[in-house]
Amino acid sequence: MSKYKTTFVVIFFVSLMFMLSSWDGGRSGLTGPIPQRPLYGDSTQWYIQDRGGIADIFYVISTETGDRQVGGDTCHFADTYDQVSRGAMFVEMAAVDSFYSGRLNFYSPFYRQVSMQSWTSQDTAMARIPIALSDVRRSWEYYLAHFNQGRPFVLAGFSQGACVVKELIKEMPDSIYKRMIAAYVIGYRVTQDEVARYPNIIPAQGASDLGVTVCFNSVRSVDCAIPIVSEGNVVCINPVNWRTDTVSTPFVYFGRHKNDTLSVRCDVENCLLVVDGFRERALLPVIGRSGNYHNMELKFYYPYIRQNIADRVAAYMSITN
Repeated sequence: MSKYKTTFVVIFFVSLMFMLSSWDGGRSGLTGPIPQRPLYGDSTQWYIQDRGGIADIFYVISTETGDRQVGGDTCHFADTYDQVSRGAMFVEMAAVDSFYSGRLNFYSPFYRQVSMQSWTSQDTAMARIPIALSDVRRSWEYYLAHFNQGRPFVLAGFSQGACVVKELIKEMPDSIYKRMIAAYVIGYRVTQDEVARYPNIIPAQGASDLGVTVCFNSVRSVDCAIPIVSEGNVVCINPVNWRTDTVSTPFVYFGRHKNDTLSVRCDVENCLLVVDGFRERALLPVIGRSGNYHNMELKFYYPYIRQNIADRVAAYMSITN
């Protein structure tokens, strides 16, 4: 074989390997192009508000992007270097920061989140979620090494973000976990097996316990639940009265045009949060169903969660100073 032919063969196989690293033939559900990995030493791959606070919030956003066409094929992941995808993700980052942070520092990574359409199938979403998890895991490691500086932190995520945040809790070594004030796993399930197997997943029981996992999924009634986010969930706390029993409490939903007084209680049998009195508006895209308030959870309870984060930070500082 001539050296030119040999060179051609080598180039062909290197090119083939590169293509296979970016594409999947469908056996694992990763069909289509996969965007380049975000590099977390690049400041454009973060939303950061360093306020000089005594503690941090590390927040992972929910599903803000959908399938998109790339070169005639469908991509099922957000591209963190694409301005349209980044714009959609930035909106949630900035909103959650303004709703929840108070005086705390806020860190949120852009990541190759799984598209909204992927969540129509449990198998498809779970086949694709490792891409998102790999990014969040790397961003978390970078945050600990370069940003955190040994401060206590609140870990939080909503929906898809909660799904991957939960994995960070499972993997967290004791040296890091001891600085975790609490984890807010909002709009996703925590199963009995996870509570039993992972000692760092401790369901919250009140307003000021530490190192715990706060979880809830909001519905009008139990038959309105979305299985892919809440089926098998065993953790539920009321984010207004911070009880885990059936006691109902009124709360004010601070809407854009008017404020409504609603009420909320835990359904302890189904581990769902039941909201009464809400006049339903637009459904969650793609997977939404009437009477499910998944898309309202960050808006419904934000003053109460914001205060709760501050209270838990104060409780943590009182026993560590």
